[in-house]
Amino acid sequence: MTAAHPYDAQIRALYTSFLDGWNRRSGAAVAAGFADDGDIIGFDGSHHRGRLSIAADLRQVFGSHQTPTYVGIVRSVRPLAPGVALLLAHAGMIPPGGEDLDPALHTVHTVVAVDEGGGRWRISLLQATPAAWHGRGDARNALTQELHGLLAVR
Repeated sequence: MTAAHPYDAQIRALYTSFLDGWNRRSGAAVAAGFADDGDIIGFDGSHHRGRLSIAADLRQVFGSHQTPTYVGIVRSVRPLAPGVALLLAHAGMIPPGGEDLDPALHTVHTVVAVDEGGGRWRISLLQATPAAWHGRGDARNALTQELHGLLAVR
């Protein structure tokens, strides 16, 4: 078993900040947690490079259409190397205008975080991978139920 990361709370806060910025539909808020040369690889395979491009690209995305709302749960934060950590999370999405999760939109978020000095952590990479669990409906249903529990406490 891998030991907990000494900056676990700060790295989890980065992910929470990402979700909050997304849910507020603010490209600037999403980008604020990224390193200058950070990357996002979206659920649809889109790739946004660099904090300034992430802000501009997402401002355009949020301005051109409604986006789902994220609900996420961190599974682990672990060190990869000095000053580098890996956060794994599962997230569900509530479609625009909806009130419930769409299990077809569940995702795995992989976050590589880097320490820019003095415990100032930033996202270097955030990748969203669809969590379809083909042939494993039980796993998708279990995640849906777990995420519903998070909705109940909001």
